[in-house]
Amino acid sequence: MERQYRLKKNRAFQYVYRRGQSAACRDLVMLHAKGRELKVGFSVSKKVGNAVTRNRIKRRLRECFRPCLGDVKTGLYVIVARPSAAKATFQSLKKDVRYLLKKQGALKEGNRAE
Repeated sequence: MERQYRLKKNRAFQYVYRRGQSAACRDLVMLHAKGRELKVGFSVSKKVGNAVTRNRIKRRLRECFRPCLGDVKTGLYVIVARPSAAKATFQSLKKDVRYLLKKQGALKEGNRAE
């Protein structure tokens, strides 16, 4: 995923945590707040595992979100990984990301088909 789409600042993450609507599934939680441009942030706490595990999960989540970038409405998104995400396969994470986007109503109207 390109850096221009990443949510980087702590202040932006805090804004989404305060103002955002959340949707959850077994391995992930997604928060969405309205915004003018598309920005996505990933949060993986130390409860999930060591640094290698956390970075692997973040890389997988970025890759899961990348194909959806053209289909997603503008706004600020934060994806929080639960501890069970460490054992999840790439395919299940990809399915969960797509499911959460649909649940939030974040997909553009013409692109609802998988």
